[in-house]
Amino acid sequence: MEHKEIHLKSSEFITDVVIGMSDGLTVPFALAAGLSGAVSNNNIILTAGIAEIVAGSIAMGLGGYLAGKTELDHYASELKKEYDEVERIPEKEKHEVKEVFAAYGLSPASQDIIAEELSKDKDKWVDFMMKFELGLEKPHPNRAKNSALTIGISYMVGGLIPLAGYFFTNNPKDGLIISAIITVLCLFTFGFLKSKVTGQPAIKGALKVTLIGIIAAASAFLIAKLIS
Repeated sequence: MEHKEIHLKSSEFITDVVIGMSDGLTVPFALAAGLSGAVSNNNIILTAGIAEIVAGSIAMGLGGYLAGKTELDHYASELKKEYDEVERIPEKEKHEVKEVFAAYGLSPASQDIIAEELSKDKDKWVDFMMKFELGLEKPHPNRAKNSALTIGISYMVGGLIPLAGYFFTNNPKDGLIISAIITVLCLFTFGFLKSKVTGQPAIKGALKVTLIGIIAAASAFLIAKLIS
């Protein structure tokens, strides 16, 4: 019987979706819940919520862009150093190749053969050193832009969910009830799917994500109540 291996791919995209969606569901939900304890008009909550989603998605997207750009710049800087080192100190770099394979239990003779063969192709040699010496994978050239878009859009989509209840009700109390039901269900579902995709205990992950959202919203609601 043929054995099929299943591995997680597009981990960067999934990470960005998780970052954007988690904050998108939690922050606007907490804001709407807090305002529900302080105001008597759904329009105020919707205006503030939409403004927060716009500002939050831009801020989160920009953060994702800067993180992606930093990752690209860091990789380029280390790549330049490695090319310089294989030119200036090739014997030291060969010794580092041998150390990598020594850690896997290969004999000294095997280490020498591999190091010599690898050193014949400078590009592959440097690529090996980047991966196994420094633990760096080459980022996608559009990593920064893709990260910004994915996080920003995920935040916006997640943020609109808690506001849904206020579009279809006449007062913050009813809006909060519907918003809480919808958001808790979405938090649980999102946490469940995220945990399944990443290979974590699904129910435990779903409950953890849901609990964080509930605590944030409840805290904001109680503080707003106390202040008002």
